[in-house]
Amino acid sequence: MTIRFLPPPGAPRRLAAAQLSNSVGDGAYYVCSALYFTRVVGLSPAQIGLGLTIAWAVGSVAGVPLGALADRRGPRGTSVLLALATAAAVASFLFIRSFWPFLLAACLYATAQCGLAAARQALLAGLVEPAERTGVLAHLQSMLNAGLALGATLGGLALSVDTEGAYLAVFAMDAVGFLVCAGVLLGLPAVAAVEQRAAGEPRLAVLRDRPYALVTLLNAVLLLRMPLLSLAIPLWIVERTHAPGWLVSALFVLNTVGVMLFQVRTARPVTDLRTAQAAVWSSGVLIAVSCVVFALSALPSAAWLAAVALVVGAVLQLVSEMQQSAGSWQISFSLAPAEKIGQYQGFFGTGVPVARTLGPLLLTSLLLLWGVPGWLLLGGILLVASWAMGPTVRWAEREAARTARDAEHATAPSS
Repeated sequence: MTIRFLPPPGAPRRLAAAQLSNSVGDGAYYVCSALYFTRVVGLSPAQIGLGLTIAWAVGSVAGVPLGALADRRGPRGTSVLLALATAAAVASFLFIRSFWPFLLAACLYATAQCGLAAARQALLAGLVEPAERTGVLAHLQSMLNAGLALGATLGGLALSVDTEGAYLAVFAMDAVGFLVCAGVLLGLPAVAAVEQRAAGEPRLAVLRDRPYALVTLLNAVLLLRMPLLSLAIPLWIVERTHAPGWLVSALFVLNTVGVMLFQVRTARPVTDLRTAQAAVWSSGVLIAVSCVVFALSALPSAAWLAAVALVVGAVLQLVSEMQQSAGSWQISFSLAPAEKIGQYQGFFGTGVPVARTLGPLLLTSLLLLWGVPGWLLLGGILLVASWAMGPTVRWAEREAARTARDAEHATAPSS
């Protein structure tokens, strides 16, 4: 079992240790944050929603220049500084008791998190051979889920105690986790910064890369699966089916443990753009089928039949999620110029905050208001997006080849 979870010794294993160190605190934070901000900080749900929406919007915009900073200044140092900034942001929540300081701290937290994700991807790219990156990322995802599961358990204990001290301990633990993460990252080998950009080259070249922008957009659409398990499906179970309420927790555990156990194995066949496109397309088919199965759970039937449909749908969604993750990792790295990994990963990573910001409103409106037709429409959207990834990636390959030829001709000595 150890071999399955842990990546190879050296830099990959240290990266996994950094991932685990901050994900435990994050798991507890995700479980407790809503009640902490309402009961301890004293904010209304509307203020929390507005503040987090603004914060993740700011973070998604800041991820690209922070990724570019990692390219220019070196990803290890940038990662360490952003991990420390995240720790400081989380620690500041311990002392905040009004909306405007909360908004400022939330913006710092989201900005540092988005930048840290981009910088760590650039650091991984500098320390791991291209053919091994998707496999290492699969190990990191398994570690992430293991940490989140452990953290969620600790957060659940804090919820059961339900005191200000318990919530404060959770936030302190999350801040310490990012401090440990910074220390682990500091122990990694340094990755050289890239050379200064050529004369006339834009500072953020990724913003002019139209094929990569479309790949990023399609990935953001596919990431709408993220709020499904945490928000849409729990509400669907309670409001639209006869299934028991405890199934909400069971499906979450199923997904978390499933990714932890099988993400590495699922990612193993994904080694190039061809296999990555196949993985994304397969994931689209599976998620579309899962949407149909989830829709069936609302039909008049016994509670156990609805529960069976929900479990089958969750298993299909789990396999789809793992395939989509592996395919998107490979695509995002393969299409990014080696000297611009940080800013390209920062841009590609905007799909996560976009899904977190827009997904809850979109999915709850689509599924809870429209019901079964909403599920079918969602499945169709995800299926089309997964299919479109193939021709878009091929377009990006052609554009990259054309750019390389132009650069070669420009530098060739004249006869």
